[in-house]
Amino acid sequence: MKNWGFAILVSAVLAAFAAGFWLIMKEEPEEPAMEEALTVAPFTGEQAVSPANRRTVMAVINNHPDARPQTGLTEADIVFEMIAEYEITRFLALYQSDFPEAIGPIRSARNYFVELAEAYDAFFVAHGYSPDAHVMLESGVVDHVNGIQHDGTLFQRSTDRVAPHNSYISTDSVEKAMDTTQAFTEYRGKSPYHFYDSMENAKLNEQALSVKVEYGTNELFSSEYTYDSQSHLYSRSVGGVPTTDKESLESVKVSNILVFEAPHRTNDAEGRQSIELANGGAALLFQGGGVREIEWSSHSGMLVPTAAGEPVKLVPGKTWIHIVPTAPGMAQSVSYTP
Repeated sequence: MKNWGFAILVSAVLAAFAAGFWLIMKEEPEEPAMEEALTVAPFTGEQAVSPANRRTVMAVINNHPDARPQTGLTEADIVFEMIAEYEITRFLALYQSDFPEAIGPIRSARNYFVELAEAYDAFFVAHGYSPDAHVMLESGVVDHVNGIQHDGTLFQRSTDRVAPHNSYISTDSVEKAMDTTQAFTEYRGKSPYHFYDSMENAKLNEQALSVKVEYGTNELFSSEYTYDSQSHLYSRSVGGVPTTDKESLESVKVSNILVFEAPHRTNDAEGRQSIELANGGAALLFQGGGVREIEWSSHSGMLVPTAAGEPVKLVPGKTWIHIVPTAPGMAQSVSYTP
């Protein structure tokens, strides 16, 4: 009798354990809390502002002198400045933590702009395209809206400038385009950027309080930065004229300036370029009034400052990234003074 009683007791315990186990297994898995994941803005390292989970948008912004001052550059988390043709640069502005009411003037796409938008999982905004960019967009590599198809509807022309320097899009129209194209609207990527907790950790040994980045001999496309030791920010100007927002008159101020060397090749008689962004190269980092020689790498297509293969930390705030040709290289393209 004692053996039978023991067997019944063991069976009851095992049955209870099994019932509890299957109850646990049947519970719904917890959804990851997006608010927790994005308490820090992924591309600025600053406190995220609700709604923090908005999808990244990348817009091509005109940098011709007739397009200045631009609208919406001050809100961009990152601005990539790259050659569009000859020595003429164009901006690719990344928005995630903050969105302006309007962006522009919007200009035409290049294939390397589309590549970056794909890598950053961004909704891509442009007005026009080069032949190779057109092929990429038609193939559906990125969710996008283009002014060629929506001129006068989602894209509006200002009357104070002439085409192609007067095409603008509002954030409301970007949202409408996302809805029309059935694009997702939430951030689902993973930022490759790392940030310091405080400015004290970001101080570099070699001072660089004034920085100039050139793309050739055309001074109309040379960026000049001046460091303010009180705000720890760099103010940008071109030819002594501060870079400001057309609507708010606010000046562009950034926490980090990065200069990346990349091979360029002229494609056609229009001076359009091919830029190699897959293999990394030499780089300079300016932050906290100092300068450091580093490298840059491609992390799943995203451009990241690195040293010995590891990401280099940035100062929380906005970042301007210059992509300059390896020939003549940074020795000719970048100058700075203590």
